[in-house]
Amino acid sequence: MTKSLFPGFDGLMTLSRREGVDVRPTLLRVLTDLYVQTRVHSDDEQRQFVELATRLIDQVDDATRASVKAKLAIYPSTPVPILQKLGLVAAQEGRRVPLAREIPVAPQAPSPVRAPTDAQQRMAANMAMQPKDAAEIHDMFFRASSSERALILHNLSQTPLKAAPRIPTVRAKRAIQILEMAAIAGDVENFTYELGDSLILPSRVATEIVDDPGGEALAVAARALDMPSPNFQRILLFFKPEIGTSVDMVYWLSRLYDRLNDRSALVMLAAWRGSTLAVTRAKYQSSLHDNERQRARAGASQSRPGVQPGSSPAVRTGTDGSSDR
Repeated sequence: MTKSLFPGFDGLMTLSRREGVDVRPTLLRVLTDLYVQTRVHSDDEQRQFVELATRLIDQVDDATRASVKAKLAIYPSTPVPILQKLGLVAAQEGRRVPLAREIPVAPQAPSPVRAPTDAQQRMAANMAMQPKDAAEIHDMFFRASSSERALILHNLSQTPLKAAPRIPTVRAKRAIQILEMAAIAGDVENFTYELGDSLILPSRVATEIVDDPGGEALAVAARALDMPSPNFQRILLFFKPEIGTSVDMVYWLSRLYDRLNDRSALVMLAAWRGSTLAVTRAKYQSSLHDNERQRARAGASQSRPGVQPGSSPAVRTGTDGSSDR
């Protein structure tokens, strides 16, 4: 099970011992999620899960351990060694493990500031940056190498350009849940749609972010949603297998994500939004300019007739009343 899904597991464990990044909580969550998706496991799968999970349980934080414990407590096929490791001991063999008690959630205090409507949010998104500046930043970022992108993002934190407004907390949390589920399921279409909808991006830009092979664009989008680092790492492991199986790329993107500040991400978000307006203007401006030139040429080529249609030439008469023809 583990070898087929995580061929770089040993390398990631080595990476977790390096300074600057700790992927062990993410690995334990991912292993647990994969294990509980199937009700029946072979002896080899169970042995590997027990071996790996037992090592990781002692090395993760309390929040991760509590999350894993809650999932395995209600899973009917949790191995006995793991139950003992987590303090969940079945009363009799073959009997369902009692449900874990629900973790109480503190009620959120009502926000004194009224959240902006969707229309207000989209209006503010279009006014954040001039289209020309936005298009230049957008093109420069996607043409740059990984190291150049890191430098661009660092400089954006100090630029006077106006950043995009923050995504409302409730909307961002819902987007993070949907994105993570779509990533685990490998649903590219729904992942792209949710990313574009939550960040108020057109489908063209959302697709460009998702298809970006380096992963830096996805890191910026996740930071704009204020996504926790473990969630971002899980998305890398599931949704980007070419990145998740590379120790160096996971290490690089994890460091980049932890160092990326909110302002840089929101300025880049404003650039992504504004770049679309620049493309639209350029598309229609040339068409309108050609129409104006055609109308101007047509107007200049028309000559005014000497006699207006419907009128007859003037007739002069002499003093005796005779006509002068």
